[in-house]
Amino acid sequence: MLDGPVIGRGASGNLHHRFDRNRIEAIDDGWWQDDAPVSRATEVRLEHSRTAISRNQSPDMPFSSSLNPYRGCEHGCIYCFARPSHAYWDLSPGLDFETRLIARTNLPDLLAEELARPGYVCEPLALGANTDPYQPIERQHRLSRQLLEVLLRHHHPLTITTRSALILRDLDLLESLAHQRLVRVFISFTTLEADLKRIMEPRAASPGARLKVIRTLRAAGVPVGIITAPMIPMINDMELERLLKAGLEAGATSAGYTLLRLPHEVRPLFDQWLLEHFPERAEHVMSLIRQSRGGREYDSRFGHRLRGEGPFADLLAQRFRLAIRRLGLNRRREEERLDTTRFSPPHQQIDLF
Repeated sequence: MLDGPVIGRGASGNLHHRFDRNRIEAIDDGWWQDDAPVSRATEVRLEHSRTAISRNQSPDMPFSSSLNPYRGCEHGCIYCFARPSHAYWDLSPGLDFETRLIARTNLPDLLAEELARPGYVCEPLALGANTDPYQPIERQHRLSRQLLEVLLRHHHPLTITTRSALILRDLDLLESLAHQRLVRVFISFTTLEADLKRIMEPRAASPGARLKVIRTLRAAGVPVGIITAPMIPMINDMELERLLKAGLEAGATSAGYTLLRLPHEVRPLFDQWLLEHFPERAEHVMSLIRQSRGGREYDSRFGHRLRGEGPFADLLAQRFRLAIRRLGLNRRREEERLDTTRFSPPHQQIDLF
């Protein structure tokens, strides 16, 4: 059920998810009319998880193991591919995804236990593969920092992807990890325009703050890249080259991109957002998305879901290749490769930073 603008949020309401057994429909009888935007406070539920490390076998992903300290994300990015995962907890991928969050409080202890298992094989862990590990509630719960402390203690490599300036709080740990070639950070960008960021990613860091993060990390010796994701036809795709150049000038040495994905409940949420903010472009945007997805609004096939196919997707890929070649990005991958040989499992010996 999508209602209307909500102050500081990306979604306009809670829509029914695919596991719903009961549906409630609001009916306007004209008795009360108030067009003022409503607000919604953030609620956090604490969870004791059974496992820390999530694994995937997707050939599209540059990692097979990840850590996600939070379920849901307060940043409220309207296009977030992780929104449908909230349905597994009988919560809506709409406003619930942004406001009814889950903090996995025992994840640091679980991680240490899993690293100590006899058959564990060390490979870089991706922190923030599903939702942002540095979203606002991290200030209170500090789970991402605790995970960094565990990984540093045992000399375990990781990558971090975030849209938040809060990552600079942990610069001390990141410097120590980088000194041992144990970390790479990726800052995700969609736009350099503050007004567009405000409606597309309401609680994520501003474009200027993200560029500052790149500059600060680079100055501290932490390898950092820029991910231009997602590229949305007729909304932000025209910024691709500008984003890559800005990232390079701030200190990024690597770059990547993805095309907008609209799995499950993300599509109706994005449709509503388009009609609210870009009604004159909505049909053109969706037409280009369908052209890039084999006539559908989403294509889940490996090898296609991140980049798409067809004229628009091919042109976007060509523009990206030309831009990174001209800018000299992605030339230092070998020297920035993470070191797995330093790993020291828990309880094996005295662990020193």
